[in-house]
Amino acid sequence: MSKEEFEQRWARKFLREMLSAVETRVGKLEESIEDAKDSDNALGESIDDLREQSKDFVTMCLTSNRDKEEAQAKLQGITQWGTVGEYVQELKELMLQVSDLTEKEALLTF
Repeated sequence: MSKEEFEQRWARKFLREMLSAVETRVGKLEESIEDAKDSDNALGESIDDLREQSKDFVTMCLTSNRDKEEAQAKLQGITQWGTVGEYVQELKELMLQVSDLTEKEALLTF
């Protein structure tokens, strides 16, 4: 084997090893990209879930406040039309809907 053939074989072997190393790194890079895509998808789903939960919470709060305001308005305008028992029952139901009603306000409403 001549010196030139030896150098060519050595160069080919070196190039094959380099190519193999590059292929290995490309494979790892592709795996990392897939992992990043999976993480991005999971994060996107979490954000969507949080967005939906936030909407539900705001809706619940607004509905609760609206119901409370309606109950307060009904309390302010409550009058007895039926029996005393029916009046007391309606008054109790409205008072339960207004959580921050003081005893004094309840007594004055009655």
